[in-house]
Amino acid sequence: MKFLVINGVNLARTGKREKGVYGEESLEKINAELAAFAAAHGHEADFFQSDVEGELCARLGQAEGRYDGVVLNAGAYTHYSIALRDAIAGISVPVVEVHMSNVFAREAFRRTSVLTEVCRGEVLGFGKNSYKLALESFWL
Repeated sequence: MKFLVINGVNLARTGKREKGVYGEESLEKINAELAAFAAAHGHEADFFQSDVEGELCARLGQAEGRYDGVVLNAGAYTHYSIALRDAIAGISVPVVEVHMSNVFAREAFRRTSVLTEVCRGEVLGFGKNSYKLALESFWL
């Protein structure tokens, strides 16, 4: 199987910002671990990060017919991007929403996701392991 892991706004600064929330490892290191994790299970993973909402939407559309699943951490776009919601709803590739932090233990505005109802599922609160659990959900 082949997967696309998409990271949205501000996630390029993982390991540098709010370390108590997002950890100390860079997104590049997390992606390398995810690639190795997928490969160890006989699968492949590609990665994309952008702070630009339209680029994230475009990449979701390009996943059609190329990937068996998408793991998406949209960052703050999770809470208000109808454009991302529509991009997810417009593809047949299943998408799993991911958050490294437990959004329900944070500010009230983070508890609302406009994406969840069009995603296959949601994994949150397990740090970088949230990504591994989301990937694993596709082959279990």
